[in-house]
Amino acid sequence: MINPNITVEQLNALNKNTMMEHLGIEFTAIGEAFISAKMPVDHRTHQPFGLLHGGASVTLAETLGSVASSCMVDGTKRFCVGLEINANHLRAVKEGYVYGTARPVHLGKSTHVWEIKIENSKDQLICISRITMAILDKK
Repeated sequence: MINPNITVEQLNALNKNTMMEHLGIEFTAIGEAFISAKMPVDHRTHQPFGLLHGGASVTLAETLGSVASSCMVDGTKRFCVGLEINANHLRAVKEGYVYGTARPVHLGKSTHVWEIKIENSKDQLICISRITMAILDKK
């Protein structure tokens, strides 16, 4: 399960000087087996036709899955890296925010698999993604 000592504030502090800060990604909740964040749909995350860029959705998904895995391992002994990510973009968004939540599908010793659902403010599914994380020993 996710380390109960990790706070939303600590996760948001990690965003400083990263792509997450640039895109406006903000962690909003942590539970026993999930992490959630929101991302604005604006000039930073639009594609040329004024819609949410699929790459921005994938960035939100990868951020959630990577951070979620990192919150489940002993960071003094292990670290997590992405192996594979996929995404299906199901609905367009022009403005406002999108909200993503990562939940575990598989939590093994050497891999984690997370499903990330991204929804709009009307709880409509915008994107569904799956990421596989490698769990590696620090040397």
